[in-house]
Amino acid sequence: MTTVMPRTIRRLGRAGLGILAEMGRMLLFILGAAAWQVRPPFRLRLIIKQLHFIGFKSSFVVVLTAAFTGMVLALQGYYTLRKFGSEALLGSAVALSMIRELGPVLAALMVTARAGSAMTAEIGIMRITEQIDALDTMAVNPLQYLVAPKVVASLIGVPLLVAIFDVVGIWGGHLVGVELLGVNSGSYWSSIESAVEWKDVYGGILKSISFGLIVSWICCYKGYYTRMSAEGLGTATTEAVVLSSVLILVWDYFLTSVLL
Repeated sequence: MTTVMPRTIRRLGRAGLGILAEMGRMLLFILGAAAWQVRPPFRLRLIIKQLHFIGFKSSFVVVLTAAFTGMVLALQGYYTLRKFGSEALLGSAVALSMIRELGPVLAALMVTARAGSAMTAEIGIMRITEQIDALDTMAVNPLQYLVAPKVVASLIGVPLLVAIFDVVGIWGGHLVGVELLGVNSGSYWSSIESAVEWKDVYGGILKSISFGLIVSWICCYKGYYTRMSAEGLGTATTEAVVLSSVLILVWDYFLTSVLL
């Protein structure tokens, strides 16, 4: 017993130090990428390319998810509100749920699953095949060439996708609530107008920007420091998606508690 306890304490100490070291390296990584974003040469072409990949190519899955999310919200909300004779408030229930929470969170999760995993795999393969070392040899900073464009594109692309998600989701709720369940169309839109405030919109924008940073930060970091094997790349990709998704949900809670 006397030998087991010190051994356990040492293991816990090493694990704690490892976590702190990892957090420090992650912080230095994103600070380095941020510093290179404001230093020439400015690689606008790479930013546009990444914006097309992260934003445009993720639009289909975002639109599809948004439409069915709004439809399910309207379906569930209608039968709940009908118990209290408040079907006219269906529009506000759908819109507030989409703008405040579901739009930013689900859009960011879709981007993580589609574009974030691809970021990790792309940078990880470049690490394994020593292309990142080749960039260093040619005096091209890898953070500026590989990471900074992805971060900037995510900060722009994710808020745009969230805006699309919100609009499509509200129209999906309109399709089910008005066209299928018979809610008055004027009541649907007027309840949205009276319930949604600018602070809700600003809160959604703030969340989408922070989620875009989380996705690009974690996914690029995991790819940049992947282990030099095929198994290591697979592990890094899985860790990137899981960690990004968890951080999005955790950060959403803290932002919501501050914004409400």
